Amino acid sequence: MAIGDAAYIKKINRSLIISKIIEHGMISRADLSKITKLTRATISVQAADLLNEELIVESQQEHNNVGRKPIMLSLNRKAGYALGIDLEYRHITFTLSDLIGCPVQSTTIEIHNSNYDEILEILINQINVFKEQSSSSHFGLVGIGIAVHGIVTNDQLINFVPRYQWRNKDLKGDLKKSINIPIIIENNANLCSFAEKVFQHHQSDNLLSISMYSGIGVGVLIKGEPLKGYHGYAGEMGHMIVVPEGIPCKCGNMGCWELYASESSFFKELAEKLHKTNLTYQDVQKLFLSEDPTACDQMEHLIKYVSIGLNNIINLLNPETIVLNSELLKLYPDTINKIKANLTSSVSHYSELLISELGKNASVMGACALVIKNFLEIPELSFNVENGAFDENCINFEKNKSLA
Repeated sequence: MAIGDAAYIKKINRSLIISKIIEHGMISRADLSKITKLTRATISVQAADLLNEELIVESQQEHNNVGRKPIMLSLNRKAGYALGIDLEYRHITFTLSDLIGCPVQSTTIEIHNSNYDEILEILINQINVFKEQSSSSHFGLVGIGIAVHGIVTNDQLINFVPRYQWRNKDLKGDLKKSINIPIIIENNANLCSFAEKVFQHHQSDNLLSISMYSGIGVGVLIKGEPLKGYHGYAGEMGHMIVVPEGIPCKCGNMGCWELYASESSFFKELAEKLHKTNLTYQDVQKLFLSEDPTACDQMEHLIKYVSIGLNNIINLLNPETIVLNSELLKLYPDTINKIKANLTSSVSHYSELLISELGKNASVMGACALVIKNFLEIPELSFNVENGAFDENCINFEKNKSLA
């Protein structure tokens, strides 16, 4: 066997072992051997290397059986950190996670304009803050993932961000001039779908995640892989026309889906009808609880258009799992069943329709997870919330707010 072949096989084995350690949270060498079908000698050599690198740690598990306690292997979650950034309209969220994707700190910075150079400076300054905070760990800040609410090419160039009116921006290249850390630029909806797969729906290889906040973005996984299209533009279904000659959209079309079925469109129209400004989720929840006819009618209107878009997407892609990412849908009674009742076509087929549990954290959690996957050089990533790896501090992570 050629040396190159041996090195390649060793790399494949390492990747498999790391994946299984993460999937199980804690696992013994013997169980690793059974699951991976690798010899105990191979497991021992690989484990020794990973321990020397401080990428995994050993611990003894309590048990009631007679004999030696098994020595368990787990990922050294504090060996390094990943930074996820959600580049949203009017604010930027920075979330730092450990190596099992558990958020440890989050900062939101409000922005009051769309000037590219000013936002670039904010990104550089904040990244350097998190880099310094991570410097005491063995690997430090292992990478940065940035979620962009717009079109991102396969080369990670920003083609167009409607809300900012950015065109043809090389954000990755501009950041690289000041920051020597691996950077990933990705569409926010793609990162949401990746997060749903990694943290929630491990067995679903055909999954749609539909983010419904400032617009509508659709992340599509087909056979476990993101659907990106020829240049990377696939998934811009928020700009699917559902009302011919309808409301003009910043994309240049008229009657786009997101103008009728996004949270931003709902809040805008409801505020106008009620002659109010700055409606919050709490305000809307109170209106729903009091069965305010204007708010309820507006919600039924949104459900109607959500259903129209879903019918089109289901017929196109035949997904297994559809995840609607919306805080608004959680506030209205029986939303999912009302949407399902509108999906009556005999040619539309899907398995599961639900509201995301990750909510607005999905983008940054997906960004962190993708950074971790690339850093560990593993083909698949699966964080199991139920295996005890995620503790209370992980779910209720620190949140800070600052202004710019």
